[in-house]
Amino acid sequence: MGIVIGLMVGGIILGYLFRERNLKIIHKLINYAIFLLLFLLGITVGANGDIMNNLDTIGYDALFITLAAVTGSVLCAWGVYRFFFATSK
Repeated sequence: MGIVIGLMVGGIILGYLFRERNLKIIHKLINYAIFLLLFLLGITVGANGDIMNNLDTIGYDALFITLAAVTGSVLCAWGVYRFFFATSK
């Protein structure tokens, strides 16, 4: 955990020092790093026998959690809209 925090602090310091420069290449590098991490995650999941053998159960659980999260988010956004932004007629 110390390595992760140290890397984050180092990145913040470098970002602060180079804030005046045009760092468009950094955005491309970040995208490629994310693609690589997603690919490696897919390999790890595919190689895990427990996950692959229980994919149907995991899929149903993931679907339920996703639908519950989306429903909760929509209801919360609706409530915030009604409370803060809706005009009373």
